[in-house]
Amino acid sequence: MSMVRILDGRMIAEDIRNELVQRIEMLKAKGVIPKLATILVGEDPASLSYIRMIQGAFNAVGVSVELLRFPESITQKELKREIMKLNEDETIHGILVQMPLPKHINVIEISQTVDPRKDIDCINPVNMGLFLLGSPRFVPCTPSAVCEILKRGGIDIEGREVVVVGAAGRVGRLITLLLIRNGATVTACDIATRDLARHTREAEILVTAVGKPHLITADMVSEGVVVIDVGVSRIEDPERPGKFKIVGDVDFDSVKDKAAAITPVPGGVGPVTTAMLISNMVKAAEILVTD
Repeated sequence: MSMVRILDGRMIAEDIRNELVQRIEMLKAKGVIPKLATILVGEDPASLSYIRMIQGAFNAVGVSVELLRFPESITQKELKREIMKLNEDETIHGILVQMPLPKHINVIEISQTVDPRKDIDCINPVNMGLFLLGSPRFVPCTPSAVCEILKRGGIDIEGREVVVVGAAGRVGRLITLLLIRNGATVTACDIATRDLARHTREAEILVTAVGKPHLITADMVSEGVVVIDVGVSRIEDPERPGKFKIVGDVDFDSVKDKAAAITPVPGGVGPVTTAMLISNMVKAAEILVTD
């Protein structure tokens, strides 16, 4: 029985942050204090706690964060005006618009308003287009986290059979694309794929981004697979009645016995995604300094 290697996202994220701190120090030596503006519309508690987490992570590496909060009732026009002010503000190097936005706001139009040079979350269609064409300004954070975990785990992507489950979703689509660009042979599956297990058993590397607890069980993977679990779900914790726990798409306890390497949830892809967001932020500040 081979010992599974746990791909520890928290440790990988710490390595990335340590590398970024050096670049941030270089910016500060040039008199540039990298600063992120985050925009939160409405009172969604999950969004607020995510923004607070981002704020803590950015502050920890020396990036300052300004949180702009607007009421649910803000109009499209007002929100665009606020973003345009941030575009013009030379002390702001990155802009993060927290999704989801209220129903009456046109997301594409708002995404197009964010200055592509400050768009660290890669929502502007211009940045998405550059990414699709293969010369990205910024790489979307979750896909880059997946590739970074593999790279830093010493797992070669090129020429490998990779199966992505959840490839129809926004994140899954982008993961599929980035893996293809990195030379993988990718099978794009979704929850509706007929005989999903037949595909997942072929995978040398299995990436799943569905958000359905315990979708992937031990009988669906082959011996020695590498598993990257992007899914996040809240389920009731059987051991603590009335409490919740965070789980991925993969039935971790059973699958880890067959896997060569696997990411846990929480503590896998999540922390690295945040680190890649900081990486985009540092790149944005560097771009704006040289422009």
